[in-house]
Amino acid sequence: MHARPRSVLAVILAMLAVVIASLLVAGGTAASASTVRAAASDACTKPPPRKDETIHVQGCLSDLREKPPAPVPDVSFDIQDEAGKVVGSGKSNASGVFDIPLPGKAIDNLGKTFTIKIDKSTLPKGAALRNSKQVSLKVTLKLDSDVYVTFPIGDAEGAGTGKGVQALQLAVGGLVFALLLAMASLGLSMIFGTTGLTNFAHGELVTFGALAAFGIDSLPGEIRVAGTDVTIAVAIVFATVASAAFGWLNDWALWRPLRKRGTGLVAMMVVSIGLSVLLRNLYQYFAGADTHQYSQFSSPSPYHWGPVLVTPKDIFVVLLSSAVLVLVTMALQRTRLGKATRAVADNTALAAATGINVDRVISVVWIVGAMLAGLSGVLLGMTQGFDYQIGFKILLLVFAATVLGGLGTVWGAIVGALVIGLFVEVSTLIIPAELKFVGALVVLIVVLLIRPQGLLGKAQRVG
Repeated sequence: MHARPRSVLAVILAMLAVVIASLLVAGGTAASASTVRAAASDACTKPPPRKDETIHVQGCLSDLREKPPAPVPDVSFDIQDEAGKVVGSGKSNASGVFDIPLPGKAIDNLGKTFTIKIDKSTLPKGAALRNSKQVSLKVTLKLDSDVYVTFPIGDAEGAGTGKGVQALQLAVGGLVFALLLAMASLGLSMIFGTTGLTNFAHGELVTFGALAAFGIDSLPGEIRVAGTDVTIAVAIVFATVASAAFGWLNDWALWRPLRKRGTGLVAMMVVSIGLSVLLRNLYQYFAGADTHQYSQFSSPSPYHWGPVLVTPKDIFVVLLSSAVLVLVTMALQRTRLGKATRAVADNTALAAATGINVDRVISVVWIVGAMLAGLSGVLLGMTQGFDYQIGFKILLLVFAATVLGGLGTVWGAIVGALVIGLFVEVSTLIIPAELKFVGALVVLIVVLLIRPQGLLGKAQRVG
C-alpha cells in the first residue's frame, strides 16, 4: 500500500499550524521587536567597526530585573592567558558593552586559550550573576574574529538560595534544553531507523534552521499583522519550510543516488562527515563567525513562580516543542504514512514487498527529520543566541540522546533527550559548568555498559 502525498501534506500543514498557533498564544507575553530594538539603542550598542589585526573580547551586560533590561556600566573584567597572567582589563561602558583587545596580532593568538573573569564586587547593589558559579569563561581562539561572551545578570537572591531551589531553577533550563534536544534527536532517530545512516551532518540541519530564521529576522523593518509584530513568527515558519526543502534536497541529490548504487553504510557515514565540514564552512563564509541574536525574545523579564524564575521565552519554547513532539509521534502511530514509516524501519525488504513505496517514505522522513532539526535550531538560537557552529556543538549530545534511548526508536530518542538535557543542567550543582557535557557522556557510557540496546531499544542477537 503506497503512502499518499496527501498524508505528507497533512503532516506538514499540521506542524505549521502548531507553530503559528503557539506564536499567537505567546505573542501577548513576548516583547515586541520595536521595544527590544529601542532598548537595544540604549543598551548593548555595538562597538564601531575597526581595521586592525587584533582580536577583541566583547560582550554586553544587561540587568534582567529591569523591563526593558537596563545596561550595567562600570563592571570590571580581567583576561588571563594560559599561565594565569593578566593580559587585558576593561570595564563595561554606559551601554553595558565591554570591548577588551588581546595583546599581539590575531595570527599569534590562534590556538591559545584565554580566561575572561568578571569582578562580582563591581556589580550593582542587589544584582548578581544568574549562574553564581559562572565567574569566568574560557575561550580557545580557533578563528581570527572577535569573541563574544555573556554573563547574565539577575536578582541577587539566586546566589544565596539553597541547593533545592538552585536545582529547580536549573531543572527549568534543563527541561527547555531537553525538549529542543528531543526534536533534533527524533529527526536523527527517524533517519537512522529507515535508512541505517549515521548522519554526522545532522548538526548542520540544526544550524540551517537557525540561519534561515535569522535571514528573515534581519530584513529591514518589521512584519506586522493587525498592528502586531510577527517578524519572528514569519521567520520560524519560513525556517521550518526551508528546512523541509533542504532535507528533501539532501536525500534527492545525495543519499538516494548513493542508496541506488548500493553504497555501504560506512562509506555513507564518511560522506556525511565530509558534508558536515562543507556545510559548516559555507555557513561561516556567508553568515560569519559572530554570535547572532533574534530581534524578539532577546531579553524578556522573567516571571516569579515561587522561588523559580521563568521567562516568557521558556514558556513559549516548552509549549511549542512539546506540541510538535506530540504531533509527530501521534502521526507516526496513527496515520497511514506513519505506519508505512514504521514498516520500513522494521524491515525494508518486506515493506517493499507489501507495496510500500520505500523511496517515497524515506524522502518524507528526511523532510520531517530536517524540519524537526531546523525548528530545534531556531528555538535553540532564541534561548541562547547562535553562531555557524550551533548544530555542531550539540551534535554529540544528539547522538548521546539517540543512543541512550535506543537507536531507531521514536520514544527512545525523546526519553534519552530528556535524561541528557536535564542531567546536563542539574549536574552543574556538583561539577563545573565547563564539564557538564562530559558528565552526560559518562552517563551514556555507564547505561550502555549495563543495557547496550539503550533504555527503550530491543535486545538483538548478533551473528
